[in-house]
Amino acid sequence: MFSMRRHFITAVHSIKLRTALWIVHLVAVLSDKAAVCRGCSSSEGLLLCRSCGHEVALERDLSFVPSRLALSHRNNTVIGERRTTVQLFENPQGFQFEVVTFKKADVLKHWPADGHFTWFPGFSWTVATCPRCKAHLGWAFQPSDWPQTVTRQDFEDSDQTFVALILQRLLQEQFASSLLMTPNSFRS
Repeated sequence: MFSMRRHFITAVHSIKLRTALWIVHLVAVLSDKAAVCRGCSSSEGLLLCRSCGHEVALERDLSFVPSRLALSHRNNTVIGERRTTVQLFENPQGFQFEVVTFKKADVLKHWPADGHFTWFPGFSWTVATCPRCKAHLGWAFQPSDWPQTVTRQDFEDSDQTFVALILQRLLQEQFASSLLMTPNSFRS
């Protein structure tokens, strides 16, 4: 009984330590993002991967792409002060996703693209993940008449492509910053 209790206490301390280290890591990531934000202005909205804090999308890249296959849609302030349309979709397995569409986002695209069960008629899709932690963040869409595999440059240079990101997998940088206090030892 005593050894089981000691093991439990050790496990709890280990979890607390890992949580504290994760928070310190996230504070450092957010501090870095604030200092070096790919040339964005300080007032511009920024979305982060909820899992690791990677900088995924900028407010200026929001681009609403309507779909008649959406179960519902609503206006919401997703990022910054700009309101955009959030669409609700359901996949063939019955899972529902609220998505926001962007002209571009910093995600990994896992080719080949597939035209089956698309939410945007005339477009093929491929899974999009976070380049840092590989968390599933959404889908990248390209015209159905394109080759199944395209280069990143071709995808990003086209006016016909877009990325649909899952709202629940993202975090506003301003919100994340408001939750965390930077320890004095991290301040310069």
